[in-house]
Amino acid sequence: MTRYRGPKNRIARRFAANIFGKARNPLLHKQHPPGMHGAKRKKKSDFGVQLEERQKLKAVYGMISYKQMVNAYKKALLAKGNTTQLFLEQLECRLDNIVYRLRLAPSIFSAQQLVSHGHIQVNGKKVDRRSFLVRPGMLVAIKPASRQMKIILQSQENASRDLPEYLAIEEDKFSGKLLSSPQLDQVPLPLPINVPLVCEFISHSS
Repeated sequence: MTRYRGPKNRIARRFAANIFGKARNPLLHKQHPPGMHGAKRKKKSDFGVQLEERQKLKAVYGMISYKQMVNAYKKALLAKGNTTQLFLEQLECRLDNIVYRLRLAPSIFSAQQLVSHGHIQVNGKKVDRRSFLVRPGMLVAIKPASRQMKIILQSQENASRDLPEYLAIEEDKFSGKLLSSPQLDQVPLPLPINVPLVCEFISHSS
């Protein structure tokens, strides 16, 4: 699976939010949107609005591919319940995202790297697939041999990120559990995203 290496700060400025949770906020010295002198843009079409919401959601979860979003939507569609809720749950419970939410990594991209390089265990077994779906009750941990990595220790020192109520950090601080399925109003998205609109976009284009 390829790793996103594009311009992260430009994406953050585009959506006017510190979308990737960087310690140095990329918005501090950029008061205008990217483009010629921050010129006002034309009103977006309905398609343009849907596309932008999809791009926001894509960015929040580490620039995942459109194919991954479609797969998550199809799984939500097959399950019983609210499709929008189940779709967001599919994204929120990805292993890379849970590692980030548990403060085991300083950013979603660092979390992706930790998973891909085999530093993460689920219920005591190594899992190196970033899209692995974490279920309630599963224990996610940094493997013992990797617990003194600088990036992990620095992440744990930063307590500025709130822990969602559906997660719990274990006493050793190198592991945590998903307590329950995340609800729409519990997910700490860094900017407003119209998730039902994203579902509508995918249903019409896939």
